[in-house]
Parts: sequence; structure tokens; C-alpha cells
Amino acid sequence: MTALQHPDAIRQFQSLCDALQDLADRYHSPSELRLYADGYLHALRRTSVLDHQSQRRLEELIERWILDPSAFVSPDGNPRTLFESGRY
Repeated sequence: MTALQHPDAIRQFQSLCDALQDLADRYHSPSELRLYADGYLHALRRTSVLDHQSQRRLEELIERWILDPSAFVSPDGNPRTLFESGRY
């Protein structure tokens, strides 16, 4: 399996990606995004919303997605300014 195939896993991936982009738009750092994603994934694990294999695959995809700097768009559209502090 190279991509998510379970409809619930796809919905969770989209929801988490939207939330992380929203946080990035508000100038949260990559480490803060990672903390949010870890909490989200932990809650999914605890509630057993997904089967074990779909959960594991979702976690792998999110890990790669967060580490990829091209995955996010900065509020001004410039990828180089994505994680510059605009909130202080």
C-alpha cells in the first residue's frame, strides 16, 4: 500500500493537514506543528477510529509531510518566510 485507502484515514489526513496549515498560517514553528500532530495521532490511536494498519500508514504519511518544507504555504505565499516569526 503506497497511499491511504481507507476513507476514514483519508478524512483524518485531510483534517490534520488543514489544521496544520492553519497553524502554519499563524506562524507556528515546525516543532509546534509536530506536537499538534502527535497529539492528534495519539487521540486517534486511543479511540481506535482506524484499524492498526491504516493508523500506522497515516502516521508515516504525516511524519513525511511535516518534514517536507514544500508541504506548507506561508501566509504571504513566499515559502522562505513560512516559519519566520510574524507574531512577535
